[in-house]
Amino acid sequence: MDFLAPQFLWLLTLVPALVLLYLWLMRRKKKLALRYASLDIVRQALAGGPGWRRHIPPALLLTAIALALLAASRPMATIPLPTSSATIILAMDVSLSMRATDVKPNRLVAAQEAAKAFLAELPPDIKVGIVTFAGTTQLVQAPTHNRENLVAAIDRFQMQRGTAVGNAIVVSLATIFPDEGIDLGELTFGSPTRGKSLDDKSKPSKKEVTPVAPGSYESAAIILLTDGRRTTGIDTEEAAKMAADRGVRVYAIGLGTVDGAVPAYDSWTAIYMKLDEPSLRAVAQKTQAEYYYAGDAEALKNVYTQLTTRVQVEKKETELSALLALMSAALSIAAAALSLLWFSRIA
Repeated sequence: MDFLAPQFLWLLTLVPALVLLYLWLMRRKKKLALRYASLDIVRQALAGGPGWRRHIPPALLLTAIALALLAASRPMATIPLPTSSATIILAMDVSLSMRATDVKPNRLVAAQEAAKAFLAELPPDIKVGIVTFAGTTQLVQAPTHNRENLVAAIDRFQMQRGTAVGNAIVVSLATIFPDEGIDLGELTFGSPTRGKSLDDKSKPSKKEVTPVAPGSYESAAIILLTDGRRTTGIDTEEAAKMAADRGVRVYAIGLGTVDGAVPAYDSWTAIYMKLDEPSLRAVAQKTQAEYYYAGDAEALKNVYTQLTTRVQVEKKETELSALLALMSAALSIAAAALSLLWFSRIA
């Protein structure tokens, strides 16, 4: 715990002084009682109430004073709190393989319904953006609090050929960090064997990014859902490194069967419909996130439910003065209430 005004901590020395004052008053009360001739009057003076209960209101009041003095020093602590600035990017695969029916009614519909259920569970103060990817990648809904707009964007998904997993991560990062000048068009083109490397000397200079600890950026997260493997665009590992350098977690969700479901309309693409689980696991591991396998619609819903509990809370350094002051006020009221209840007076 840190303190914004540590000089006020010296005020806490008043608490032991008040304790000594209370003990002195109790001792003085006993001495005064000895002056009375009547033993009954002495017993009444010494008791001052029903035994040990007479010490509870003063103890509560002293604790309240200590908390009030501590609040004056403006303590700061890192605690988990709901965040109003958090942003989640849903990066969802809309390649033609999402028409496969191994997940009922098909992969795309199952993903859409699970995404809507996920949105319904999120706190309203969390922004959500939606990125779709196949052969091309685009931001179909900028981060917003408006859940109706997000649901409408999900319902408008259009399927295409190709699966550019790395591109989805890059576009999501460009959405989270709009001032960094991340330009997907300058990073990638073509197929896996033709894609530009991020180390290509011909790429234009961009804003320098100082790498941070993976997973340390708590204000945003990416949820990547795909049913296949990369067939075009930037290398997935390089895209994951970009996210890790910025501290952004990428939670990867693998949808469908591990061996792939061969659709009647395009049987020769079966290899690209198989889940590239090693790649997805590597993305999650590199960014300090997690990989989930969702083999059916119900499993997909469960995955989104788990993610809801992970991204809605953020650890923040928060000033505790208001909380301590509230506790102090509550204890003061409790001390007065008990004193009135037991002794018909505020001691």
